Order: sequence, then structure tokens, then C-alpha cells
Amino acid sequence: MDNPVPPRAAGPGPRRRDRHGRGMRGPVAPPQVPLSASRAEGFADLVQDSVERLERRWPQLADFDFLVLEVPQLEGSPEAWADETVPLGGTIAAREGHPARVVIYRRPVEIRTKGRDERAALVHEVVVEQVAELLGLTPDTVDPRYGEDSD
Repeated sequence: MDNPVPPRAAGPGPRRRDRHGRGMRGPVAPPQVPLSASRAEGFADLVQDSVERLERRWPQLADFDFLVLEVPQLEGSPEAWADETVPLGGTIAAREGHPARVVIYRRPVEIRTKGRDERAALVHEVVVEQVAELLGLTPDTVDPRYGEDSD
């Protein structure tokens, strides 16, 4: 082997495929397809849909902030939470300079539902309950279809 062949120099950019033609080819789905949306984004869309549905009947909801958090924050000692159920949502009353807030906890809602339709129904129920609490009304007053089965 007097004249070994030197290895081929790599191209200017990163190698996208291995020598067998396999490897990363591109995105699995284009960005406009729902598959590319994360679970958190899909959940936020469900909350937004529910809020828009209620705003038609209650225009003052435009003054509220609606937030999605992953899980409720643990306050107090762990023993204090031993007998309590995990909340699905909560409210924060308006203060000087800050509007009233409705908080929906994503993970507890997702754990209690199996599919997108069931999740959307539970999200809407939680939003209705929290809005009713802030407005000082019953959930049936906020949404006359509250508690009805979506079948």
C-alpha cells in the first residue's frame, strides 16, 4: 500500500445522513399541521376556545387574565395536602394594577381525561366554575349548558 487514498473531506455543513443514507431527513410534520403543536399549546387552545365561547355572553371577561400552569404550587407542609384533592383551577382576585385571574392547571386536567373531546369538556367546566366564582354567580348562570353531558 504505497499510495493510500486519503479520506474524503467533509462538506462545509454538518452531515445530515449517515453513510447508508439514513438519518434525519426533515421535520415529521409541517408547522401548520396540528401534529406539530405541543401538548401545552393544544391545551392553551382549549382554554382559549372556552373563554371565547363565554365572552360572547359575558363581555366583561375581556378584563380577566386567563393563565395555564402545569401544576398547582404546593403551599404549606406535605401533610396539609395528604387529604386534599388536587385542584384543576383557581382564581386570583383583582388588585391595584392587576386584573382578576383565572388559572387552569394543565397536568391535573390531562390526567383525568382520556381524549381531546373529554379534555375540552373538562376544561370548559373548570373555566365556567372559576369565572362563576369571580363573578359571584352560579356556574349554571355563567353557562346554561354547564353540567350537561356532551353526548
